[in-house]
Amino acid sequence: MTTTAQHPTSLLPHFDGLVLTPGSSGYDAARSVWNGMIDHRPALIARPASVDDVLTAIRTARKRDLEIGVRCGGHNIAGLAVPDGGLMIDLTGLDAITVDPLRRRARVQGGAMLGALDRATQSFGLATTAGNVSHTGVGGLTLGGGMGWLARRHGLTCDNVESFTVVTAAGELVRASADEHPDLFWGLRGGGGNFGIVVEFELRLHDVGTRALVADVTFPLGRAAGPLRGWRDLAEAAPRQATLTAEISGDTVTLGYVWVGDPEAGRSLLPALRSIGEPDADAVGELSYLALQTRDDNVKGHSYRRYWKGHYLPELTDAAIGALLDRDPTDPTVPGTSLQAYGGAIADVDEGATAFSHRRTRFEYVAAARWTDPDEDDPRMTAARATAAKLDRFAAGAYVNALGDEGAAGVRRAYSAPQRTRLTAVKDAYDPDNVFHLNHNIAPSGR
Repeated sequence: MTTTAQHPTSLLPHFDGLVLTPGSSGYDAARSVWNGMIDHRPALIARPASVDDVLTAIRTARKRDLEIGVRCGGHNIAGLAVPDGGLMIDLTGLDAITVDPLRRRARVQGGAMLGALDRATQSFGLATTAGNVSHTGVGGLTLGGGMGWLARRHGLTCDNVESFTVVTAAGELVRASADEHPDLFWGLRGGGGNFGIVVEFELRLHDVGTRALVADVTFPLGRAAGPLRGWRDLAEAAPRQATLTAEISGDTVTLGYVWVGDPEAGRSLLPALRSIGEPDADAVGELSYLALQTRDDNVKGHSYRRYWKGHYLPELTDAAIGALLDRDPTDPTVPGTSLQAYGGAIADVDEGATAFSHRRTRFEYVAAARWTDPDEDDPRMTAARATAAKLDRFAAGAYVNALGDEGAAGVRRAYSAPQRTRLTAVKDAYDPDNVFHLNHNIAPSGR
């Protein structure tokens, strides 16, 4: 007996957007994400053209008992956006951004990228806290918290959300704000994609100007301990406009800061930075805020295989600095590591005010590897785990957006016990069947 394959659009009736199935033109590109190790094959890829399409996709997935994955920028290192054999809802067709410069507000659809948001708001000299790579999705960044160069001055991205418009697991469209569905509003500010699909964010904007300054001093690994201690002390006292950064790669340690705003004001911190030691190189550069926000982009980013491990460090002790510098610079599998300073406006927010935990963190640590040869997968991942493990005893928690393959153990690290209890209650209220579980999952009670 001969069977006739169904046309993709017949699998999602009354759906106005694009529907792709295995073998469709564009299917492989659509399922590609930032981590080249991810090779999942959804049964259906739905790219909604409207909020109604999102509702249709969820209802269809539930009717057909298909796992739901939600993709925007595709930066989740574990590839959780792409369900193997399930339905991937690709939000990138919903990417409209509307800026109200008088009210300092932006309405951002759930599929927009950070670069588009920055370009729209910088037309007025405005911005909100956003990540450091412009092809990251606004949705994933914001729902996990949202660290960026403005966070010490204006709070995390999630701290700047006025409201969320959400499609729930029940196929309902709700608005979550301080006054409407406040429990959901609390959970969405740091709780990840556990409670629904956000189709619009309303974000507060800030007058930050259009310029920035980046300053770095570079030391050889063998004599970086003293400078790192000085950099640590500088981070404690630095103005909120400065975000202190450190990178260790091979036999080189680069210490510095990023300043958003008047570059001349940013130069006032240079004497203190230069006082931490005699560097091999000293680089200071002025650039536009838009250039700052794109300098870490990689146009070939989706071709790399990637793995990382992260920690939150409540302090950077001398012993922790020793562990950071304990590395073999001749071993090509050893990953680069980085530190970024927290504090400032991040810590101003009460620990229980949002789902985001560990407000008193002083530094975020990441050990990140990227490579192209599949034969290197095991040694690269093993080296990343071993490198990060040296900081285990100094760590207290982790950033949910930096989690990878840690599973439930990672969720326990990302959220304090009180936050997990409250998140479970929000999950019970809005997704008791755990429809949205392809994430760093908050399981409903009883599961």
